[in-house]
Parts: sequence; structure tokens; C-alpha cells
Amino acid sequence: MPTVTLDTSLVDALGTKTAALFQRAFEMVTVSDLLSHYPRRYARRGELTPIASLPLGEQVTIVAEVRSVSSRPMQQRRGTIVEVVISDGEGALTLTFFNQKWRADQLTVGRQGIFSGKVGQFKGHQQLAHPDYALFDDEEVARLTAHVRQNTPIPIYPATRTVASWQVQKAVADVLENLQPVADPLPDDFRGAHGLLDADTALRRIHAPAEFDEIDAARTTLRMHEAFVLQTALLQQRQFVRAMSATSRRAGDLLERFDARLPFERTPDQHAVGDVIAHDLEGDWPMNRLVQGEVGSGKTLVALRAMLQVAQSGGQSALIAPTEVLAAQHVRSIARMLGPDLAPELMPTLLTGQLPAAERRKAALRAASGQARIVVGTHALLSASTTFADLGLVVVDEQHRFGVEQRETLRAKGTAPHVLVLTATPIPRTVAMTVFGDLDVSTIRSLPPGRAGISSFVAPLAEKPGWFTRVWERVTEEVAAGHQVFVVCAAIDAESKAKDQEAPDAAPVLEGEQPRTRWGVVQVRELLATNPAYEKIRVETLHGKMPGEQKDAIMQAFARGEIDVLVATTVVEVGVDVPNASTMVILEADRFGVSQLHQLRGRVGRGQLPGLCLLVTEAPVDTPARSRVEAVAATTDGFDLAEVDLELRGEGDVLGDAQSGARSSLRLLRVVADADLIAIARAGAEDVLAEDPALLQHAGLAAALTRRLGQQERAALAKN
Repeated sequence: MPTVTLDTSLVDALGTKTAALFQRAFEMVTVSDLLSHYPRRYARRGELTPIASLPLGEQVTIVAEVRSVSSRPMQQRRGTIVEVVISDGEGALTLTFFNQKWRADQLTVGRQGIFSGKVGQFKGHQQLAHPDYALFDDEEVARLTAHVRQNTPIPIYPATRTVASWQVQKAVADVLENLQPVADPLPDDFRGAHGLLDADTALRRIHAPAEFDEIDAARTTLRMHEAFVLQTALLQQRQFVRAMSATSRRAGDLLERFDARLPFERTPDQHAVGDVIAHDLEGDWPMNRLVQGEVGSGKTLVALRAMLQVAQSGGQSALIAPTEVLAAQHVRSIARMLGPDLAPELMPTLLTGQLPAAERRKAALRAASGQARIVVGTHALLSASTTFADLGLVVVDEQHRFGVEQRETLRAKGTAPHVLVLTATPIPRTVAMTVFGDLDVSTIRSLPPGRAGISSFVAPLAEKPGWFTRVWERVTEEVAAGHQVFVVCAAIDAESKAKDQEAPDAAPVLEGEQPRTRWGVVQVRELLATNPAYEKIRVETLHGKMPGEQKDAIMQAFARGEIDVLVATTVVEVGVDVPNASTMVILEADRFGVSQLHQLRGRVGRGQLPGLCLLVTEAPVDTPARSRVEAVAATTDGFDLAEVDLELRGEGDVLGDAQSGARSSLRLLRVVADADLIAIARAGAEDVLAEDPALLQHAGLAAALTRRLGQQERAALAKN
């Protein structure tokens, strides 16, 4: 095989057939892609994997020893079944092969090897049907090299149904044998100062370590490579943004008049964050700031003051909210806060898809002409027919409900507008970007005085089914005390074939969850209608398929105290403010993501009444589903929950547009665990770019950036 580099295609390095296999399984195209597919763990010969702990239905790779081999004729058709029992000394697993008698000649008793396949079950016993395997050397050779082999780690790679771990190992070994020395992306002095290996050594040791002691240093070096390259990319993007020209928006009498009529004193955090935003809006480049703060901390007030500063120069602000209920409430609260003098001048305008056609045309005209300085809406703001005269500020409320593409669509309706993103629970991707430093971040931690707080409890129906009755009794007690209650469901109608799911942030079905929703809004309404205790309780329903006017009317009636119990989907997730609502019941809480649970809980305890949140779940103890719910019950700190969410769902695609999950662009790096390492990498990348902005003197780093960032990733960074 000819010599190869990191940029060599896999077709040239491994041949057309193998390259096609790896491209289909892992989307690999180059040698760099293959060598960035790092082992997920290392096995030791003679130190066998606990078979008893293998997860049913998952693709696994194990090291084991053959204990018995047998063959028998099939009962229903002609042919033979070969059954091989492998063991780790405690548990056993059966390998099954159909019409392959020759396997018995290979898999003799006492042989050890690596076996890969999907864990199945037959007559109560675990099995791998037609697994891939690679046997270790025969016994005579093993004795001659026993000491060396015993201490040589066996890399176990992430595998698929079509490509086993040992096949990845073989391909990597073939490539490493012919790989030219790898250029280092780290400056020599930086690498020396932090005791890191050179790139070529680190890459070879992580894939083919001679002993276990070599692995940690290789991993640390390659984690730093990843952090350094990503930090350089993010810093380059920041340089690009700061080269853009934005209209300076200076504060004036509008803001002074607004502050003068505020009936309360802003909190110290609101003052501090407001000052930072005011400075950003006066700058020469577009602001790109995330304001994160607990539910009720005053993020909307901070955003409104920014809108007034933009309006001073004739500019407009667009606030996009995830639901019509919230958008309508924003317009009402903004008009109320502005008062009778400022509201007519700024003309806060609602623009949603469910407005009557005439009203929507009127609202769109106000936005296009610049008459409306503040436009609040839902996804209707993203429509091609919605234009602005001078869009100076984009405000995204509850950013976890909007994708990168949607935020970019709204931003593109202005000329380099400032962007302000609000969130009470940063999604994993935002936590990642925060640690990576691509966003300017402000935090409002203090709450206005007078908040009574929230107590949260899990109602575990798997162990205590009687608690379901107690939940509904507690609701009647709250109503009898003169308070109001939210009941939230993950669906409109659990019996519907489409299930009318309204939990867009809901986590995938995990171990311990029911395969389908049991309690929708319809079912809960029917349950309460047949409960004598609810005969005089005013119960109403609310969901996303209702007309906008009806939804708004119900929410206003609830706010006026005309409804005792509101059974709803997640349309009440954000922004709904009813101080008399004391209790939030979330049915099948394991159906929801961490951020949704935290947002829903934030609808109560907003006034002087103590809030109560009951998280009802049938998920068994020690399942991921149950752990997610218990994590929310354990803390009301949204920043702690963001880290929990990060651990549960993944960082998201830091250089792309995925919000979270398996499509993470991180290989070895982990945002929370490696925060200190990332900070060191950022400082190093800043030094490099300060001296060499074009990376002319850092060819290894420039090459690594080119390999790491394609056109799609560069475009995604530009949208952030």
C-alpha cells in the first residue's frame, strides 16, 4: 500500500469496497475521518467482559472464551444450527450460526476472541445470531508471547450492524502502517508548557497502545487538539462578526421616561445586565448576547429596555415567542409596562398565524412601514411576507424552542441587527457554546423580592399507585383554599392514532417509560367529569389546536380567576403569569425534557403564594426516565439542570445546527468535564490569532481547521 496522509481518501487507502462500507456505516471519507473514530474503551486479554450486564437489543463487542460447541439439525427445514457457548467465567452467551458447520472447526473450546453482534434472547437465554468475530492467536503462539499480549490493550471501537469493532481495528492498523508523520496543530511552546505528546505519537498510541499506561496521555493530547481547533474556529468567527458594521443605537428620553414610571426598583442583576446590553447596542458590531435567568427573574424587562434604546433611533425590534398564548401575553404586558404615554408612540403589535386575515394584514403593514417599533409574534414573523423598515434588534424568547435556521431567518430581515436571546434553562447546545465562549453571556441570578418559591415532589406510581388518587385530592384542597391549579399532559388525546403530541422538547422513549401516552387532555377532562369531588370545581381545557382567540380567552379567564383547574398541553410552558396559581401537576412527567419540566414548574410560585409541583410518573426507580424526573425535583436551579440536561442529551453539534444529542461534533472532548481544558485552549488560540491572524506560521493548525470545518460547519457558525 502506498504512503497515506490524513487527507488521503479511504478509497485510495483501503480500497473501494472497504471505503464504501465505512462511508455507509460512519459517513467516513478520508483517513482523518477514520483516525478520528477513537476507541470507546480497551479490553485486556484474559480480563473478560461481564456478559450478564449486556443490554438486550443493542450492538455489543465483547472479549470472551469458547466453552462448548455443538451442532444439530434444524426442525422446520433442512440444514444445521451450530451453537457456541462463550463465557467470562460467570455469565454465558450463545452464538448461533445457521448452515455454517465450518464454524465449529474455528471456534474450538478454549479459544478467546472478540465477538460483535446484536444481543438477542431465545428461550430465556441471551444470544448473538451470526456475530462477527476475530479470534486471538492460537494457543502455542499465545504461550510464546504471553507477557506481551497480556499487557497489550485491545481497542474496542464504536461499531454498527454492518461494521464490527475488529474490522475498524484492522482498517486503522492498515492505515497507521503507511501513515506519514502527522503535522502538529499545537504550537511547540504551548505543547511543551502543558506536557503534551506530539500529534503523531498521540494518534498512534490512542489506536495501538503498547500498554495501558500510554492511553491517558494520548487522550489528553487529542482532547487538547480538539479544543484548540474548535476554539480557533469560534474566535475566527467572532473576528468576522466584529468586522461587520452595525448601526449604533444610543439611549435617550424614551428609556428615561420608561424608567421613571417603573413602580419598582430594578434588581442589581437587572441593572448590571441592562448596562452591558446598552453598551453592546452602542457598539460598532452586532450584539450577539444570551441572557439566562431563572423563571421570573426579569429577562423580559431587560429585553424591553433594549427595545426602547433601539426605538430611540427609529429602529424596530422583533420579539419571537414559541406560542400564540405567550406572544399575546407579551404584547399586553409590554403595553401595560409602557403605559398610556409610550405605548401609542411605540405601537407594540401582535403578528401571529391565527390572526384574522384583515388584522394580520394591518399588523404586517405596521411592521413594513416602521410604524410599529415593537413587533411580537410567533413563527409568522419568519414568513417571507413579513418585512421591516429598520429591524435593529431581534429578541428570541425561550430559545430552546427555536432552531438555528429559524433564528437566522428572522435575523436576515434586518441589516446586521443586534440579537438578544433569552432563556431560563439553557439547552445543552447553548451550555456547550457558553463554555466554548462563542456567545456573550449575561446571567440574572437574583429574583425580585416577594417570591415564595416552589417545592417539587415526584409522585412515583410504579411503587405507590395509590398516590394517583392523592394527587387529585391535593388539587381539590388547593382549590378549596382559593387557589388555582395547572394540570399538564403530553398529548391532546391519548387515544388518537396521531396522539396529538404537543411536547416538542420531549425526550425519546427511554427504559422505564410506557410505550405510549396514557393521559391526554381529553382523558383527564373525562376523569375529572366523573369525579364527584370536582362537581363544583370549574375545569377548563387548553391546547394548541384551538383557535387563537379561544386560547387567548381561556388564558385571560384563568388569569382573572374564573377557572379553577386548567388542563392543558405545553401551550402554558412559558410566559404565562397567574400569581394565584399555586400548583402544577405534570402527568407522565418522564415524557418531557428537563428544560420543559423546569419551564412548566415556573408557572407557579410567581407571587406570594408558595408553589407546589407534582411530577407524576410510572417510570421505575433507577431508569433514565425516572432519573430525569428526579433531577428536576431535586433542584430549582436552572443552571444546574442545564448541566443535567447536557449529560443526559449530549452537547449538540457545536459546529453545526443540531440542538442536542447523538450528532455531537465532539469526539473526545466533554463540555462539562473538560471546561478547564477548554479555557486553556481558548487562551492559547487567542495568543496564536493575535500574532498570526491568517495562521501563515501555523500550517498544522490551519490544516486541522480545514479538515475539521467544511462549508456546512462554517455556514452554521456564521448563523450563530
